[in-house]
Amino acid sequence: MARFGIMTAPMHVGYQDVQRVWQDADTIAEIEHAWLFDHLMPIGGDPDGPAFEGWTLLAALAAQTRRLRLGVLVTSNRFRPPAMLAKIAATVDVVSGGRLDFGIGAGSRPSHPAARREYEAHGLPYHDFAPSVAALAEACTVIRRLWTAQEPFDFPGEHVRLTGAFGSPKPVQRPYPPIMIGGRSSALLRVVAEHADLWNIPGGDIADVVSRSALLDRYCAEIGRDPAAITRSIHLPVSYDRPAGTRDAIREALDAGFGHIVLGLSAPYPDGVAHRVADELIGPTAG
Repeated sequence: MARFGIMTAPMHVGYQDVQRVWQDADTIAEIEHAWLFDHLMPIGGDPDGPAFEGWTLLAALAAQTRRLRLGVLVTSNRFRPPAMLAKIAATVDVVSGGRLDFGIGAGSRPSHPAARREYEAHGLPYHDFAPSVAALAEACTVIRRLWTAQEPFDFPGEHVRLTGAFGSPKPVQRPYPPIMIGGRSSALLRVVAEHADLWNIPGGDIADVVSRSALLDRYCAEIGRDPAAITRSIHLPVSYDRPAGTRDAIREALDAGFGHIVLGLSAPYPDGVAHRVADELIGPTAG
């Protein structure tokens, strides 16, 4: 059964606009989940325009919705120490009453200058991609332990080192919120195979998406994990002017085994955009 959601990138848009779309979507049964992104500065359009911090905004929206599952697609493991991120995410899960899907990724590649500049602008260290993937694997291990461990623990990792670590309060969801890992590189897919409950990839080249999914199947088999245990998720941009093209992309994704569809909404949001998504995109393709 396909599960459809929306994504509102919180850049070049006002808080009330995002709030309006999410609260509308919260009343529409066909829309089951909603997402923000995790960039500290715009990655498109005016580079000096507004961009809200994702987790703070997510907490506000969690308090103002009742039904939607929600998350950040995906949070950068480079921005926050994993133990701090675990605390933030647990707080949002409590605020939402147990509706968080925890999206995480290794962070943008050095070849993406629009994303890289935010590290230098905020005094954040920036490492090559290979160490960031290894750090992501350790982060997933640490975050899961902080959500479940009943006593303090030490973690002497290569990238994460903790002494007397303990998370309280725990998330509402047991044993912990579902973990979504986003990305497409071979190295990252090995982390997905080991740690993820959901895997998200940007749409576009459906042949590449299918090949990445097959590679994930192989990595799961290598470690003895059932590939079906990982829900396949895809982000597809919505065309307001050409909905037929978006419907075609949705059908391709569904046929390829991607049952978790995130429909990316560009700002400015048309009036009633959540209802349009349900009527023009989800309804004609959900069957």
